[in-house]
Amino acid sequence: MKIILKLNFLLLFLIQVTSYSQSVNPALVGYWQNWNDFQCPYIPLTQIDTSYNIIPVAFAIPASGTTYNMTFTPDGITQLNFKKQIDTMHMRGKKVIISIGGANDPVSLPDTNKRNTFISSMMTIINYYGFDGIDIDLEGSSLSITGGTIANPVDAKIINLIYAIRKIMDNYRVQFGKRMMLTMAPETAYVQGGMSAYAGIWGAYLPVIHALRDSIEILHVQLYNSGSMYGIDGNIYFQGTVDFILSQTEAVIHGFNTAGGYFSGLRADQIAIGLPACSNAAGGGYTLPDSVRAAIQYLRGLGPKPARYTKVGTYAGLRGMMDWSINWDAVATCGARYEYANNFNSIFRPSQILNLTCFIEGFYNNITNTMRTDTLKSYLRDTLPPYAVVDSSTAKLSSSGSASFRFTKAQNNRKYYLNVRHRNSIETWGRTSGVIFSSSAATYDFSASASQAFGNNVKQVDASPVRYAIYSGDVNQDGAVDAADLSLIDNSSFNFVTGYVTPDVNGDETVDATDASIGDNNAFNFVAKIVP
Repeated sequence: MKIILKLNFLLLFLIQVTSYSQSVNPALVGYWQNWNDFQCPYIPLTQIDTSYNIIPVAFAIPASGTTYNMTFTPDGITQLNFKKQIDTMHMRGKKVIISIGGANDPVSLPDTNKRNTFISSMMTIINYYGFDGIDIDLEGSSLSITGGTIANPVDAKIINLIYAIRKIMDNYRVQFGKRMMLTMAPETAYVQGGMSAYAGIWGAYLPVIHALRDSIEILHVQLYNSGSMYGIDGNIYFQGTVDFILSQTEAVIHGFNTAGGYFSGLRADQIAIGLPACSNAAGGGYTLPDSVRAAIQYLRGLGPKPARYTKVGTYAGLRGMMDWSINWDAVATCGARYEYANNFNSIFRPSQILNLTCFIEGFYNNITNTMRTDTLKSYLRDTLPPYAVVDSSTAKLSSSGSASFRFTKAQNNRKYYLNVRHRNSIETWGRTSGVIFSSSAATYDFSASASQAFGNNVKQVDASPVRYAIYSGDVNQDGAVDAADLSLIDNSSFNFVTGYVTPDVNGDETVDATDASIGDNNAFNFVAKIVP
């Protein structure tokens, strides 16, 4: 009987561990700033780049005069509308969590009464807004070490924090019937700094990480505003370099010695690389995208050694990347817009291929059953209003109307609306059954029937074989073929315009009566785009 019980317990343990460690999608964690800054403007939660799939909201902070009674109020929007934005993000498959503290608001729990107030106030925030969990971003005087070890801390602030997080997770499971997401964003001094000393802030997060290691979804140490740090090889490395990313990341996976005992590392799938989105987002630590890519590929065993640091192991399951912040990533004056998100996609998300068939009315020849080649832009869109663009790709349609479009932000087994745009044709949307990628590939054929386009908004251009094409003639791309387009065609025709120009509706590089005829017919029939 005892053996059976032991086996059952072991089986349950293995199931739980296996279930937890199964990798979902690679994680792009981006902090969302709940305030407006002239350098880094406020962005509605629902308008952030769709690459971000875990969004810590910055921040829940202590009420005035306390370090433990937590509050959160959305800036520039009502509480109800913010809740609706979170609901929308949930429907898009995103996780929205509430981050605790930040650089300017220390959170400390020196006794049980303050600990209990912290627990109840955090549960109130989580329950009201429907957050998926919490992110622990405690800095300053929030945590410090006066003695004890990693496995057996003695400081009340650390002991009470561990207890509080466990209690919140238990309450969350009871309240929502599921596991709460827990992430952490300590500064390097609080983690890898334990290799230098184990006192004060140095290594102060290590007992918390150790105690909660089985509950942590992602640890993304801030590899910025940190100066230099030791690696497990005993050498010193400087922020903003490939070596810093390599040494500090491997340390939290491999483990390292401290004066408070050995810190056993976490799994690779619990670790994300935390960096500034651009040079202005932090006081130091910004790292060029190519350097970030080289470091991560080396750690994952997918690229050569890029710098001085030599890794001990290979970490194919490295979870992803974190940045401060989404708002900074969106600012075009601080580097390329969404530079960080795009770099993440290039590293962690292989291209999804859409094999598309689409004909362009004016370019199609029903005698040869072929068309003149030209480029087409395809968009994957969210299936919920306002149907935000998830990704886009440009490819050249062949004479048979086929092209392969590569998307880096699309995910397998998720539905997207599809729409296409051509330089002088009507924007056309696919049917609302959408596009779903399976094994990184999908197909769609606008030419097969009128019902392939939303609102049947395509024109039959051939009877044998039966083929449909997107309407031509929207020269000015305003969504309708009308007098404005006809004027552009007529003027170009009158002036004998040739070459690759938009009034050339049939693609023969000459603007003439043939182009005008196509435009006239579609204008007469009030051809315009039809959207969901």
